[in-house]
Amino acid sequence: MNAKELRRYFPILDQQVNGHPLVYLDSGATSQKPIQVIEAVDKYYREYNSNVHRGVHTLGTKATDAYEGAREKVRSFINARDTAEIIFTRGTTTAINTVVYGYARQILKPGDEIVTTVVEHHANFIPWQQAAKVTGATFKFIPLQEDGTVTLEAVKETVTANTKIVAIHHISNVLGDTTPIKEIAAIAHQHGAILLVDGAQSAPHKKVDMQDLDCDFYTFSAHKMCGPTGIGVLYGKRELLEKTEPVEFGGEMIDYVDLYESTWKELPWKFEGGTPIIAGAVGLGAAIDFLTEIGMEEIERNEKQLVRYAMEQMKEIEGLTIYGPQENRSSLITFNLDSVHPHDLATVLDSYGIAVRAGHHCAQPLMRWLKVSATARASFYLYNTEEDVDTLIAGLKKTKEYFGNVFS
Repeated sequence: MNAKELRRYFPILDQQVNGHPLVYLDSGATSQKPIQVIEAVDKYYREYNSNVHRGVHTLGTKATDAYEGAREKVRSFINARDTAEIIFTRGTTTAINTVVYGYARQILKPGDEIVTTVVEHHANFIPWQQAAKVTGATFKFIPLQEDGTVTLEAVKETVTANTKIVAIHHISNVLGDTTPIKEIAAIAHQHGAILLVDGAQSAPHKKVDMQDLDCDFYTFSAHKMCGPTGIGVLYGKRELLEKTEPVEFGGEMIDYVDLYESTWKELPWKFEGGTPIIAGAVGLGAAIDFLTEIGMEEIERNEKQLVRYAMEQMKEIEGLTIYGPQENRSSLITFNLDSVHPHDLATVLDSYGIAVRAGHHCAQPLMRWLKVSATARASFYLYNTEEDVDTLIAGLKKTKEYFGNVFS
């Protein structure tokens, strides 16, 4: 099924913005939702809205079955060994903070090392920065190549016997590069360290296999992969999750409560205190069904072809700088146009109905490494077409012409 056929499942795309057909190129921030996901969430609220794990009545049973059924869909989608290794969270940010506060801060001490890169999204940077400050651990950075990519040689030079945590992106939300996770996991494990992977930009766009990658923790968000906002996933190896303390306490995550001591439920429920994100889980399950039916390999193949098509044309625009690797990019292109602030660029493109991102993309250390304050970003997904790219290119040329006239 090609992108033109898939677009019919996304009602939001069938509209005009500022008098032009919408060209949505901001899926790196959040993807649009297919009707299958919208209807699944609607059906939950209309037909079996109830809390989970608590009631024995019919609606409660239906809701629990749907909620735990979604957990099994996630397990299968990422090829985890056990549903106990799948924790529902509010998103990637919450998932990473759960590992930082529940695991890392319990084991880190002065002299230990946390290894990461300046490429990371703030969600995979600030929590580790703060953990280093509190524990006295050293915060270290893997050196980058000129295009911002990470080499295994650089990883080997940075990770030492003192390294306890390696935290790194699978695909950068700015540069679009894909990090060799399996090989980095092997290096980390050789030194006795654990590897956490920010998969927010990879799980929506490529097939991921936890048993093959062998990372210790992997995190992603539903809203970037056709699912609802407000829910995400923390995958962790069972033995590590057993050692991780819950960071939220309350109903449903407890086993026994006494006046001065309490014990927790077994995995995965010890991390899911309070009423969980039930409708979100239902929507995530529907999104996984949708993506699985299309095929993740097909999605990745089509997106890479679309990015190549866009790159070829963007390179022909004089004064346009593209950041990151020039080949083998994932689903996004980050760029600047000479003499035009990214916010101004995005505003002009929006006047033509083209939605792109502009700003630091929650990656200020990387912006400083690139020696820019901000960039524009076009991010593609399974519903984007070559016609969308053509409209973007035309919009960029009109923007260049407009600002050229203004400043001439």
